[in-house]
Amino acid sequence: MADFQESRAGNSLLIVVLSERFPGNKTFAKVRVLPPVVKLLLLSMVLFNIGFYLVVPFLAVHLSEDLGFAAWIVGLVLGLRMFSQQGMFFIGGSLADRFGKRPIILLGIAVRVVGFLMLGLAESMSAVIVGVLLVGFAAALFAPAVESANAEYGRELESAGVMRRTDLFAVEQMCSRLGTVIGPALGAALLMFPFSWTASSAALLFAIMWVGFFIWFPRPGDAHDGPVSTYTLRDVWRSVLTNNNFLLFATLCSFQLVAYSQLYLMLPEQLERGIGSQSALGWFYVGAAVLVIVGQGPTVAVAHRIGHRRAITFGLVLISVSFLVPLVTGVDSAASASTQIVGLAVWIGLLHLGQMLMVPPMRDTIAILGRESNLGAHFGMLNTIGGLLALLGTVGVGFVYDLVDNGHAAPASPWVIVALCVAVSAVVLWVWSGRTKVIDQRSSD
Repeated sequence: MADFQESRAGNSLLIVVLSERFPGNKTFAKVRVLPPVVKLLLLSMVLFNIGFYLVVPFLAVHLSEDLGFAAWIVGLVLGLRMFSQQGMFFIGGSLADRFGKRPIILLGIAVRVVGFLMLGLAESMSAVIVGVLLVGFAAALFAPAVESANAEYGRELESAGVMRRTDLFAVEQMCSRLGTVIGPALGAALLMFPFSWTASSAALLFAIMWVGFFIWFPRPGDAHDGPVSTYTLRDVWRSVLTNNNFLLFATLCSFQLVAYSQLYLMLPEQLERGIGSQSALGWFYVGAAVLVIVGQGPTVAVAHRIGHRRAITFGLVLISVSFLVPLVTGVDSAASASTQIVGLAVWIGLLHLGQMLMVPPMRDTIAILGRESNLGAHFGMLNTIGGLLALLGTVGVGFVYDLVDNGHAAPASPWVIVALCVAVSAVVLWVWSGRTKVIDQRSSD
């Protein structure tokens, strides 16, 4: 408790800016009391996403237009990037649990620098695949360590009566999205330059962030990083792989990641097919990020009131419904460009609202089901399952788009398939959690 009281005197430019920008957001108002190390982690999420969104949202354009790859190859590359990131989170999280957070975070940042440099210079399919694998694996090293640290701090903050853990997760989401406001805007501005310039700019940003973590992040054994675990990797893995309730819950929740990963394939595809230009691509990502920054606080308050089970399930339902909206506004007809843009905007809005509602209580439930132990590996497994499903989903949707182009499938097919998959996961989660009572169903006033 003394650490939290002392941290009130600390300051963070990020938090001051966000608090002044959104003075009505009670979640941001609580951030001033966080320990300095948590503020560092939150700031890193802003920078990490700036670098990410400088490059990845425009990768499909580069692959299809500059390198001339077919749609299924683009889908494969994007899916491999997602799998190497989300799919390898279990390994990255396990390493953070075993060897400490600091060395794994520094390694992850360094690998991403190399990955972006390689991706910017790649001209062949094999070189592109190596580049995206490095970029993805870098996040698999970095993110679980950060997520597990925030979960541990969140538990302590909640016990001290300072902030609910779900509120800290909500702030984490908002900080991540602040990076997605800046990143796509910069990426859109750099579209006039060669893709290698954009990738090199992202690599430089990560190199600067590596220096920051090397100087300021606590070393293993320090108060904020904790001692290096005495457990072996085998012990860490066993604690996750024998936890059946956690594994089923993580699998069902992973369908939100499957749906979200389609943004990087379906949004540029639909803009090109329906409007004939991808020039508005970056602004859709900016709009979604602003929605999360403004709406995450009120949305997590709703999740508190209705309870974890309802929040997670209703979030999945919203995500499923979002994929049906473009069908109404002209994805399969000759609707006007403005109508199609509105439909895509509503799709993205509902998709993110569903995520805002379900992700904070989902992450809190993951920590509870994991018995507050080896959280890096547990959060990593959540993303590993999601990464595998996202790879299958992205390749599958890319294949369906090729069928659409060949006249063997209706234009609505990709949208309906994704909507049905998420809807099934929501139904199964609701029924299973009602029978087993493994998800917190309490609601607050």
